[in-house]
Amino acid sequence: MSVLVNKDSKVIVQGFTGSEGSFHAQQMIEYGTKVVGGVTPGKGGSTHLGKPVFNSVAEAVKATEADTSIIFVPPAFAADAIMEAADAGIKVIIAITEGIPVKDMMVAKPYIQERGATLIGPNCPGVITPGEAKVGIMPGFVFKKGRVGIVSKSGTLTYEAADQIAKAGLGVSTAIGIGGDPIIGTSTKDAVQLLMEDSETDAIVMIGEIGGNYEAEAARWINADGNKKPVVGFIAGQTAPPGRRMGHAGAIIGGADDTAEAKMRIMKENGIHVAESPAEIGEVMAKALNVNA
Repeated sequence: MSVLVNKDSKVIVQGFTGSEGSFHAQQMIEYGTKVVGGVTPGKGGSTHLGKPVFNSVAEAVKATEADTSIIFVPPAFAADAIMEAADAGIKVIIAITEGIPVKDMMVAKPYIQERGATLIGPNCPGVITPGEAKVGIMPGFVFKKGRVGIVSKSGTLTYEAADQIAKAGLGVSTAIGIGGDPIIGTSTKDAVQLLMEDSETDAIVMIGEIGGNYEAEAARWINADGNKKPVVGFIAGQTAPPGRRMGHAGAIIGGADDTAEAKMRIMKENGIHVAESPAEIGEVMAKALNVNA
């Protein structure tokens, strides 16, 4: 079992023939991901990277039985691409695009929820189940197969956590980069719940950042659910001043509970093992699992 993507996932790439789509699709194919084709309107009937190109997601799904899509479409058109994928029956939609207008996402998010699709992102590095499928832009070699799940709002810290887990002699079941935009499809709590229910995940790393209430919501849910698996938490932006946006569009301290200090306190109160810096993630996880790092 795995979460969201695995060796059987049939993946299409929206924005397939563009520079970003081409580069990352090639990386995904080389990793072993089952990329079955791509979509670029107006280029249907051609081939690219040895895979068929379709004019629409509906055509791609009909021809390939794709169930997963990754989106490399410019921000102005990305919400439409997300909704098109859901309309065509795609069940896992991973939106890499950064900066999709908030008003567009306010329409797209409920639209895809009504159709039973799961959206990861936007503004995310994607999802990887090591050794099976990489549907995203992360460096695959960093991720070693194992039984620790990762949920992160930060792309770079996803890779750092995976490296720390490997150095601790552990590995990753599935890593989910949920994205850093103000409106994203899957919250920290939703992603943690997927891993909590995964029989091949023994523990979870939860990486958050200043701004919003995703981490607090997840921490309280973990505690209410009975702390079934050890969770190690880290919050980025510990030195950020209030009112200043840091990196991600959603990373801005708007209230007392939005600070890194407050989020770390809430995590500790709910039984989560808190790492003070990214360099401690592997060590703290090893202690939580009672293994020698």
